[in-house]
Amino acid sequence: MGNGTFRLCLSALALALIGQGAQAACRDDTVWLRGDWGSASFRVEIADDAASRAQGLMHVEEMPASAGMLFVYEREAPVSFWMKNTLIPLDMVFADAQGRVVAVHDRAVPGDLTPIPSGAPSQFVLEINGGLADQLGIVPGSEMRHPAIAEPVWPCE
Repeated sequence: MGNGTFRLCLSALALALIGQGAQAACRDDTVWLRGDWGSASFRVEIADDAASRAQGLMHVEEMPASAGMLFVYEREAPVSFWMKNTLIPLDMVFADAQGRVVAVHDRAVPGDLTPIPSGAPSQFVLEINGGLADQLGIVPGSEMRHPAIAEPVWPCE
């Protein structure tokens, strides 16, 4: 295992351990996820308008394991992503209007123009470093918490 991979694994493990049982208050710059696997949080930038969603994480050369981008749509609908001008592999965590994860796309290939559909209506999409969702155990049925989720299955405190 290379040094970079080792650090990524340690960071993912730290996220999972730090998040277990955590009940921190909701913040605009943080997304929480939980499930049978435990819980984790990510510091996020928000993409909630057409321009910021179109830009996404294009041209980003590296991202800390604890970071990501949360795409917020006005309403729940099928969505599709691609990796144009994206330089790093990403996981895409698709969630419905209540923050319930409906699909996870693992390790999207940088630069690939193949559409990546949500497969189910989604209102929120969390992009994190490729491989983290699998390492942490994030799967459909996991729950997302963020202040943008109006009627969440996992409410803010």
